[in-house]
Amino acid sequence: MTPSAWPIRVRITLGSLLVAGIVLAGVAGLMAFQIRSTTNQSETTLANSDIAPYIADLRNNPGEKPDTPSSGILVAIRAESGAFLLNTLPTGLQRNLDDRDLHDRDFVRLPGAASDAQAPTRRVSSGGTTYVVVERHLATSHGDYTLWGARSTASGDLTIAALDRSLALGLVLALAGFGAAAWLLTTLSLRPVRRMAQSAERLSRDDTGQSLPVPPGRDELATLGRTLNAFIDRLRRSADHERQMVSDASHELRTPLAALTARLERAHRSAGDAAALEREIDAAQTSVARLTELTTVLLELSRLDAPGEASTVGTRAQEQAETAPPESLVAELLESVDRARVSDGHGSVTIDFEVPDSTDDGMRYDIAPAAFGRIADNLLSNAVTFSPEQGTVTVVLDQRDDGALHLVVRDEGPGVPGDFLPIAFDRFTRADESRRRIRGGSGLGLALVRGLAVRAGGEARLANAAGGGAEAIVILPATTSNNM
Repeated sequence: MTPSAWPIRVRITLGSLLVAGIVLAGVAGLMAFQIRSTTNQSETTLANSDIAPYIADLRNNPGEKPDTPSSGILVAIRAESGAFLLNTLPTGLQRNLDDRDLHDRDFVRLPGAASDAQAPTRRVSSGGTTYVVVERHLATSHGDYTLWGARSTASGDLTIAALDRSLALGLVLALAGFGAAAWLLTTLSLRPVRRMAQSAERLSRDDTGQSLPVPPGRDELATLGRTLNAFIDRLRRSADHERQMVSDASHELRTPLAALTARLERAHRSAGDAAALEREIDAAQTSVARLTELTTVLLELSRLDAPGEASTVGTRAQEQAETAPPESLVAELLESVDRARVSDGHGSVTIDFEVPDSTDDGMRYDIAPAAFGRIADNLLSNAVTFSPEQGTVTVVLDQRDDGALHLVVRDEGPGVPGDFLPIAFDRFTRADESRRRIRGGSGLGLALVRGLAVRAGGEARLANAAGGGAEAIVILPATTSNNM
């Protein structure tokens, strides 16, 4: 199993241990080095202090024999002739010094050298014991002298060894404590995630309408919990919307299907009457047309709900066009007016229209002409349906200074109930007045209008006109120009 597949707690704990191990090992190594350096410096200082009185004595009284040091003081003084004036160094240590450094050839006085010179400090082993040896050279009126002072490093080495063991043990204990703390803190930090996962699993089995538990505070986990809850709320609303839409669609489809079934039964009974049979077939065709229209609108709305899906209105070539010029939209609106005037439900309603004499051809709109015609068809159909006999429907298309197209369709009907305005563009919603009319629609026309307008980057509004009647407004912003 690769490290990426390990549990988060394991990865965080091991990563923390690795970082802590590197840092603690570096600190321990630095401490050990510093203590060794301090110990060596202390031993060198003590060795120098052992021979310092003899240097002062030889400098002040060069002709006198040096006093014998107290027990434990390891010093040696050699005259220029090679004779030792004083020597308390162990025999083995002295022999090692004689073999390496006590010959005259190893110390050559350079011209202009100071009368008091110090050789480098060194460590010399003898008889299983290591000594720090300092060497000084002194020139006096009675000749030159070489002095040595030595200090055993046994106590310092024991101290450093004990310190090394303590540091190693402390490092292990610190890593163990650090790992345990990292594991505990990670466990506590991930506890809200575990609770959210358990709640999500319960919701996946049985959605009770509850939300995921969100930890207090404003940290990353709380933000994640709030984001997931908002996502779950959107899913619930979407599911509720789909259930409602299926229910409404079933209700709307049931009526024409029942009518179609009744017409077909009558057609069977009228098999011997050609005229009656033709009437029943015509009525059945009307029900089929209503079913076709309803399913087409439902398919169109479902496509509009899907991000990136192209509208299914119009021909393939029209839908593949990215933008449309204003003159093509004006032409489509005029055709829609013509279709409304010759429709069966037109009656005695007059349809007046006003379109701009000229448009800015450099402006383009993110909508297919056929989709714009669908918007106009639905708005005109509603306006004609709600207009009284001998009434007038007014259609105005205007291109504003910013290039936006404003389509206004106004009727002289009773207007829109106030409680219906907020939900006028919802699917399968109809005003009470429309339910009492013979040509009551499916309640999907305005939903399709808003969907197409929003897909084009615009908006759709419905309001009561100041002089009476209803007024539908669709605004389509300009998107690009030919020069781009």
